[in-house]
Amino acid sequence: MVKLLSLIALCVTFCALTPTLTFAAPAPSVGSIAPDFTLTSQEGTAVSLKDYRGKWVVLYFYPKDFTSGCTIEAHNFQRDQAQYQQKNVVILGVSVDTADSHKQFCTKEGLNFKLLADTDHKVSTTYDSLMTYKDMTLAARHTFIINPEGKIVKVYTDVNPNQHSTEVLAALAELQK
Repeated sequence: MVKLLSLIALCVTFCALTPTLTFAAPAPSVGSIAPDFTLTSQEGTAVSLKDYRGKWVVLYFYPKDFTSGCTIEAHNFQRDQAQYQQKNVVILGVSVDTADSHKQFCTKEGLNFKLLADTDHKVSTTYDSLMTYKDMTLAARHTFIINPEGKIVKVYTDVNPNQHSTEVLAALAELQK
């Protein structure tokens, strides 16, 4: 009985001294309102998701500037910019790279849509788009299509950068009917 009481006392003490545990909210899913955020763009300006209410948004997370898959994906979004603009769609790319890295990447690759720096990983975490690769923390290649009311209407977690822009355009054609 003494051992049991000691164990209970130990548990009570541990619980009292342990900070309250918090658990991350589940990843945003189709039908949910896209969590708002503000990040710095390659231009050094603050960009908030709420600034794009009334427009469709393709919010895409990608691992790293200047890597082959990320360059292909960005080039394809750039190639298709006119089609996105016709559909009233804004492209926002997010990685954990710095705004300066994004600026260099945009300059080198001729990109004219916004790339956003999530250096503290908060937005990537909120969107369940963070991964570890070779001891590096990177954004996972995920995409969220957000409608003009701010609701997530399509989620991609298995992205092929070679065909992703074409795939997103096809989905937008269906969603905007």
